[in-house]
Amino acid sequence: MTKEHHGDAPLLPDGSPDGAARSVGAPDGPDSVPLTPQQHSLLRDAIAHPGTGRYVEQLVWRWHGPLDTGRFTRAWQAVFDRERVLRAAFDVRGEPRIVLYENARAEVVRHAAGTVAWDELVERDRLRGFDLGRPGLLRITLVDEPPAPAGPATTRILLTHHHVLLDGWSVVVLLQEFYRAYLAGGELPGGERRPDIRDYTRWLAAQDTGPAREFWSRAMTGTAPALTPVRPGPGTGNSGPGRAAARLCAAEAERLRTWAAGHAATEAGALQAVWAILLYRAGGARGPSPVGFGVAVSGRGIPLDVAERLPGLLMNVLPMTIQVAPAQGVALLLAQLRDLTLDMAAYEWVSLEQIHAWSGRPAAGQLLDSVLVFAHYPRMADGLETALAAQDIRVSPPGAVGAPAAYPVVLLARRDADGGLALTAVHDRGRIADAGQLLSECAWLLRELPRTADDTTVGDILRLLAEQPPVD
Repeated sequence: MTKEHHGDAPLLPDGSPDGAARSVGAPDGPDSVPLTPQQHSLLRDAIAHPGTGRYVEQLVWRWHGPLDTGRFTRAWQAVFDRERVLRAAFDVRGEPRIVLYENARAEVVRHAAGTVAWDELVERDRLRGFDLGRPGLLRITLVDEPPAPAGPATTRILLTHHHVLLDGWSVVVLLQEFYRAYLAGGELPGGERRPDIRDYTRWLAAQDTGPAREFWSRAMTGTAPALTPVRPGPGTGNSGPGRAAARLCAAEAERLRTWAAGHAATEAGALQAVWAILLYRAGGARGPSPVGFGVAVSGRGIPLDVAERLPGLLMNVLPMTIQVAPAQGVALLLAQLRDLTLDMAAYEWVSLEQIHAWSGRPAAGQLLDSVLVFAHYPRMADGLETALAAQDIRVSPPGAVGAPAAYPVVLLARRDADGGLALTAVHDRGRIADAGQLLSECAWLLRELPRTADDTTVGDILRLLAEQPPVD
C-alpha cells in the first residue's frame, strides 16, 4: 500500500499561513495565477459547505490483468511531474489565487480483496474531501476483486479529484498520459506540458466580454422561466443527496440516436427536449411558457491551441431558456434547442455568475434548478488499447459516480461500454423527495420519441405521459 504524501502547503482552508505559504508572491516563492470567474464562485461555494463532498468528483473503472503497484504509482507521479495543474492549490488570503508548486506527490492506495466494502469506501473517500490549500487535489484508490475461477485478475479503480481545479474531460486526458507512462515502465518522456493552466487563464483574461454580455442579456430577458422539474409542494422532511438510475439498452439508444439524427439533432438534444417538456408540465402552464435549465459544456471549443487536450476547469454550465407550448411540434422544439446550443457555443467560457449579473434578474434569484450533463470524453488515443493488450491489460471506460449537487437535480447521461445510454439523477432530497419517478418518466419518453409521428406535438407527449405513466 502506498501511503498519503503531501507537497509543500501554501495555505490551510481557514486562511492561516502554513509553511511555504509565507513565500507566496515572493521572488523565490511558487508561481501563481488568478482564479477564473467560474472558479471564484465554485471555490466560494465549496468553502461554505465543508465536509459535504460538494464538488468532490469521482470516476470509477476496472483494470483487467496484472497491475504492479510500484509501477502504477511511478506512472502517476510522472503525470504529476509533467502537469502543473496537478501541483496546484488555492491561496484564499485576500484575493484568491491558484498557487503552482514545483513538487507534489501522487497519492495511490491499494486494498487487498475483501478488506474494504466498496460503497462505503467510495462514500468515505468523497466525504474526506481535500485540503484546498495543499497541492495534489487528485488521488487514486485501488481495490482488488476476489479472484475468478477463470480469467485475469481484476482491480477496481477509484479516482477522486476536486472539480474547482479539474473537470471530467481533463481527468480522462490525464488518464491517457498515465497509461503511456505505465506502458513505459512508469516514465513519461518530455518536459512540462504547454499550453497549460497559465495559458488558459491568460487567454480568458484577454477576452472581450462585450459580445457575451449582449448575447446573454438578450437570451435571458422576458418572463421568468419554470425551473423546477417537480410541482411545488411542502418540504420533503429529508436531507442529503439522493441518486436514481435508469438505462436505455443498446437497441433503444441506437433508435434514439437514429431518430434524433433524422431531425438534424443529437441524443443530447433529445434529452434536452424531454427535460424541457417535463419542466413545462411541472410549471403547470396551459399556454406558451418559458422553461429554463442548465447544460454542461466542455469549454474545449475555444480558439486556444490544443484546448481539447488541456487539463483544468474548462467545463462550464450555461443556462438554457426555451419557449414551450402544447401546440408546438416536437421537431420544432428540437430545432430550436439545436440552434440555441449553437448560439451559446461562442460564449461557453463565460461563468454562470457573469451571466446572472448581465441577465437583470434579482441577485437572490436562480437562473436554473437543474443541470443536464451529457458526458462526452476524449476518445482513447490511437494505439493505447493495443499497447495495453500486448501487456495482457484491458481497461474499461471510466464512469462518473456523481457528486452531491449544488442544484436540486443534476442529470448525468453517458454512453456505456455496451452501447446503452445510462442516466443518473443526483438530487437534493430536501427539495425533491424522489427523483426515481422523474427519471423513469424521462427514460420512458426517450424510448417513446422514436415511435412518434413526425407531426407529434408537445401536447401529444403530455397526453402520453398522463394516459400511460411509465413504470420503473
